[in-house]
Amino acid sequence: MSINNAMLAGVSSLIANSSAMAVVSDNIANVNTTAFKRNRTDFTRLVNPQSKSSTYNAGGVTAQTRQLVRSQGNLNSTSTVTDLAISGQGFFAVSPLQTPGAAVTNVAFTRVGSFAANDEGNLVNQAGYFLQGWRVDPTGNTTTSPSDLSLLETVNISSISGTATPSTTAKINGNLKSTTPVSTAVSGGTYNAATNNMASGAVTPDANWSFQIYDSLGGLRTFNVAMLKSATANQWITEIYASPASSVTTGAPLVNGQIATGTLVFTPSGRLDTAATTPALLAGFNLGAAAGGAPPAGTAKWAASTGLAAQTFTLDLGQISGEGGVSQFDSPTAITSTTTDGSLFGDVSGVEITKDGFISAIFNNGVTKKIFKLPVATFVNPDGLLADRGGVYRPTSDSGQFSLKDPGLGGAGVIASSSLESSSVDLAQEFSSMIIIQRAYSASSKIITTADDMLDEVIRMKR
Repeated sequence: MSINNAMLAGVSSLIANSSAMAVVSDNIANVNTTAFKRNRTDFTRLVNPQSKSSTYNAGGVTAQTRQLVRSQGNLNSTSTVTDLAISGQGFFAVSPLQTPGAAVTNVAFTRVGSFAANDEGNLVNQAGYFLQGWRVDPTGNTTTSPSDLSLLETVNISSISGTATPSTTAKINGNLKSTTPVSTAVSGGTYNAATNNMASGAVTPDANWSFQIYDSLGGLRTFNVAMLKSATANQWITEIYASPASSVTTGAPLVNGQIATGTLVFTPSGRLDTAATTPALLAGFNLGAAAGGAPPAGTAKWAASTGLAAQTFTLDLGQISGEGGVSQFDSPTAITSTTTDGSLFGDVSGVEITKDGFISAIFNNGVTKKIFKLPVATFVNPDGLLADRGGVYRPTSDSGQFSLKDPGLGGAGVIASSSLESSSVDLAQEFSSMIIIQRAYSASSKIITTADDMLDEVIRMKR
């Protein structure tokens, strides 16, 4: 009977609009929920088979809820470095299990980036999910995979101890006076690098410049560059030696703490002639470990009393940067500056997180060390993900499998530190939808009451 169909169509409309109102209510309730993705109700007509008669078989309507996971809320700045957001597509990999230093397989995906360190230093958000990342090895490299979850670890920012960085390069800037008289030790032929040298103090150098480097324990070690004007134009006899000499052990013919000897040569225009200069003065100095055996001939190692690790450093006299360094002009001999890399021992003072996903520990000695890299998980159809408690999503057949990517590559968004993603809910839109749904619900109830009045008329015909 068409009246019954009309009533059933009204009932289906009441059910559909009730579901739509529930969706709107949930959206409004989560307007301040971090990274909440609004849902939308799509209405679909129900069609019943029609007969050839003039009566109409009403089908009604049904409501289907659609997740709008692709939509992105605004990024709001915060004062906490570990508050994270993704600008673009993708999700953080998280786990409800706290497993620092161990592979994780129970992984979910979220855009709720309000992470903070717990009492063990693990980054966890307010829903109790622990942030997962790829660990950076001591060489600064990471082992990554788009699908291998076993490579992920719970991100811990307090497991890094203090560190010192040994120097790899020191630089001297200065000038040697081109008209310096030839030393009597040179003109008289008494100078000998092995038996009558500058390192021992037996011969007074025309220039004696000191520089320092950081050793493997973060201590400062002093070395000297002593130079004598040669009888040959534009050449300077040079010794590089440790001060004190007891800090190194040398193999003959090196003596008195020497780590290199030779001749510095300059061009007629006063610049360092790297081709003619003794290679040992410009190449890297390889100091063997203190615990090692006696150094081979012409090499040096740290003295056993220092307990230091092997170290290689280069003295930049102008051969590396091509700028500054040592020159020879007819101006007074003087050292302008010395610089060195490396650092003394320092404790962790904070962390920083870059847009490419690297989490780095910042030490109070100025050193920054990468410890983790955050992947961004992408899906072919993120709207097909299954929403779970705590603002996380899990893959389904509709969403497709995840792919863990470097931030900013392959369609993955970049990481924004000190930021949180706001809800994608627009209150104006939701209130407008609420009015429309309420009107539709009221109209549907009129269908039922009107159909009921019509049925009542039919029943009264029997009386």
